Amino acid sequence: MNEKTPKLLDDIRDQARFILSITADKSLQEYSANRVLRQAVERSFEIIGEAIRRLQTVDKETANRIGYYPRIMSFRNLLIHGYDLVEHSRVWAIIEKQLPVMLHQVEDLLNQFTNP
Repeated sequence: MNEKTPKLLDDIRDQARFILSITADKSLQEYSANRVLRQAVERSFEIIGEAIRRLQTVDKETANRIGYYPRIMSFRNLLIHGYDLVEHSRVWAIIEKQLPVMLHQVEDLLNQFTNP
């Protein structure tokens, strides 16, 4: 692992946990109706995507161990550049189905780095 790897993984973990914590007791309808919540979630996904992009640059081997990492970077690009195309139901599905899996993978990687 590169010396920057743990910090980038920690940034991803922090943002993923944040998203899951602020959406834990919400529904898709509540998410769709709450602009502040949506913007907070989207910003956190942007940070996750950028951290994964940087991780891929400095430590491709570790980035490859995060499932669908290229799709995560593409999602970040959609949020930033195609903001008018973002569907709330798509973001919600990612929160419910893919984010917990990615968070688990990142936590495993951090554990391997801190406990070799």
